[in-house]
Amino acid sequence: MSWASAIVVAAGAGKRFGEMKQFAYLRGKPVLEWTLEKFQGHGEVNAVVLVLPDEQDLKHYRMRYPKIVEIVRGGERRQDSVWQGFRLLDAATTEVVLVHDGARPLVSADLVSRVIAAARADGAAVPVLPLEDTVKEVREGRVVRTVDRTLLARTQTPQGFLYTVLKKALYQARRDRFYGTDEAMLAERAGIPVRVVEGDPHNIKITTSVDLKIAEGLLDA
Repeated sequence: MSWASAIVVAAGAGKRFGEMKQFAYLRGKPVLEWTLEKFQGHGEVNAVVLVLPDEQDLKHYRMRYPKIVEIVRGGERRQDSVWQGFRLLDAATTEVVLVHDGARPLVSADLVSRVIAAARADGAAVPVLPLEDTVKEVREGRVVRTVDRTLLARTQTPQGFLYTVLKKALYQARRDRFYGTDEAMLAERAGIPVRVVEGDPHNIKITTSVDLKIAEGLLDA
């Protein structure tokens, strides 16, 4: 059987949050541990590579989450951290690779399954949500034009790729010293079509202290 492996990226410094947001407490438990529980409990995910700011507490994470096969220190930028995790995956047992933000603790099993299915079928997939606000292009303090929001979408994680697809995208970016804002952008740059799947409004990313309060409310929703 083919399986999915997840790279959980939790190496950020949390400058906007004021501390490492992945370790902030949400209902008495670190945000990262909420995230790890979702992948530990998912039947289609057989391995997790955890990318952290350092390599402390290895025993703690491996004891609590047996699917964690490797823990590695993150790189200078997020893309470097993804590469650090990717190179530790077992190509022989991984068909689909998921890349997920450690600070998205409310990801649902349904969303993970849909991303895996879409990546398996089309090679690359990303969950998106429509924009609800009117969008303006602004330059030097003035509105240049109103952008058609029906052509735009907000991107979430996990983003899913066939192993060979993500390898190609990452290798080309490293070769060219190109940095993108997410892995889907690297796939696009490599000429790989990226399929979109419907995202989940509850799958928020903890970026500020306000997001933490929103997440607490969503746990009761």
